[in-house]
Amino acid sequence: MKTLICPTCSCSLVRLGIEPDKAAIYSHNGEKLYFCCQGCADLFSTSTDPQKYLNEIENFIVCPTCLAEKPQELAVKLEIAGQEVHFCRCPHCHEAFKKNPDFYTRRLESRVPNEGVVLDCEGSCTRPETDTILEPESYIGETSILGKSKNDYDLIIIGGGSAAVSASIKADELGLKTLIVNKGLPFGGTCVNVGCVPSKYLIRAAESIHWGSNSPFEGIQPNKPTWDYKKIIQQKKKIVGDMQQKKYLNVVDRLEHVTIEEGFAEFVEANSIQVNGNKYQAENFIIATGATTRIPSVNGLNEVDYLNHTSIFDLEELPESLTILGGGYIASEIAQAYHRFGSKVSIIQRSNHILSSLTPDISEELEKHFQNEGIEVHTGINLERVYRNGDSITVEGKKGSENITFQSSHILVATGIKPNTQNMGLEKIGVELEKGGYVNVNELLETSISHIFAVGDCIHTPPYVYTAALEGSVAVENAFYGTTKKVDYTALPWVIFTDPQIAGAGIDEKEAETQNIPYEVSTLPLSEVPRSIAALNTKGFIKLIRNSETDKLIGARIVAPEGGELAMELSLAIKYGIPVKELSSSFHPFLTLSEGIKLAAITFKKDVAALSCCAS
Repeated sequence: MKTLICPTCSCSLVRLGIEPDKAAIYSHNGEKLYFCCQGCADLFSTSTDPQKYLNEIENFIVCPTCLAEKPQELAVKLEIAGQEVHFCRCPHCHEAFKKNPDFYTRRLESRVPNEGVVLDCEGSCTRPETDTILEPESYIGETSILGKSKNDYDLIIIGGGSAAVSASIKADELGLKTLIVNKGLPFGGTCVNVGCVPSKYLIRAAESIHWGSNSPFEGIQPNKPTWDYKKIIQQKKKIVGDMQQKKYLNVVDRLEHVTIEEGFAEFVEANSIQVNGNKYQAENFIIATGATTRIPSVNGLNEVDYLNHTSIFDLEELPESLTILGGGYIASEIAQAYHRFGSKVSIIQRSNHILSSLTPDISEELEKHFQNEGIEVHTGINLERVYRNGDSITVEGKKGSENITFQSSHILVATGIKPNTQNMGLEKIGVELEKGGYVNVNELLETSISHIFAVGDCIHTPPYVYTAALEGSVAVENAFYGTTKKVDYTALPWVIFTDPQIAGAGIDEKEAETQNIPYEVSTLPLSEVPRSIAALNTKGFIKLIRNSETDKLIGARIVAPEGGELAMELSLAIKYGIPVKELSSSFHPFLTLSEGIKLAAITFKKDVAALSCCAS
């Protein structure tokens, strides 16, 4: 397998990302020679013995996987599909090439640069004296290099959301022939179409109504605004459509090697799928099918026209009243927004608190503010029956032995999500599923079949658009570069967009106890934060969790207006092991909410109520 090597310095033009038309060219004895730079070309052309350079590069090979230059005697030679292929002596390179020979062969021959992706070789690719050498005999005859028909791809991505788009961008950078197959939600998936974008638009619109109707300042008499809910929804549709076009459709349209097909994908074999009657095959697959609302088994529920987080945002008539089944973050955000638009809202939650995955102090704080606004919160309810009664829907349940009945014009199901993995033929080809239908993956995002990866909401990782996007990119690298990249969720920041917002990073005290980590907690009410005092809005608190032996921050939870803006500072502190004493002694601008982090850090050692402003 030949490639371009500079005759003078013996460096690989491919490794340097120099295409032939960008190289310095010099003709010698009627043959074109390609140099990495004009200096090398000049040195060769003025040499009294240019043949010595040519003799040297005759002995050099370029590893097709890591693009390292090696003298032939220090290379490993394999016979693959009738061709001699020379590798460096690193076993990672052999493994990666064995997995994806077409990709590496094409990259070498088309001189696609390395794009800065480094194999997990610990430097052994560049050391001819590496101790770990894989014997070539174990590979002879195991791999073939195949041409591709129009229905053959390097990569097929099933799904059209953020994880899929991120994966396709990375694949295009690598020159991979890629097919995206999408069915269900419009291209772009949950976040832009029915999740993050429309919900945050509506939450902010509802906040405008709320603050126009309420003021904590003496001397300001609020004048309740008027609003047209239908126009609000119509503007939402325009914003969603514009963002879908700009950030998803237009982005993929610009990708040279990526094709989209609308249709449902079903695996026929482990390396092929069927879509719209056509069969497609690929070297690697990424399942990125997302998730949808999990519908609980409640008598009569399927016989009424219930809403979910997808359909409610398209209603152009505001529900007069709304009963919400579920008390997670989706239910909580929607409950508050629609209450502020003017619906009479009741939350019915089976657990003892809303946001039941969080510690009770957070749930109780939010419940208190919801109830103060007029949102009904009913917890510990077991649902018994749902039925239509004239123009209203009735929900019957029990709290202990007490029968409870709720009536409303509309009902919203927000009882969690389930992965979209049904009817894809996954079990047929041997892809293992976890309880609930999630695809079982290892730390490299590989399924039980090594060339099939899964990412995003269809696997049991944190269900956020930004984690899904990173997973998509990492899966492509692991699939085609043989890397062993893992997504680290340790310091993951997250936000729930209620008012006050709930935000966090790292672990809480309950998780620290489970993991046997020695911990200490500091909780600072916003009534001690000057910014909140001046704004007359002291709802919430800042809670820091540190390792009591090392003083390192291991977690944080925030309940505060716009508290999500604090999450990133705390996430970075956790990621980089910053001691709490550094947070307590670092400058934080006075009368910003971020000063609350400093004050909460000081609270581990001192009572901030006894300190003056800005003191530490």
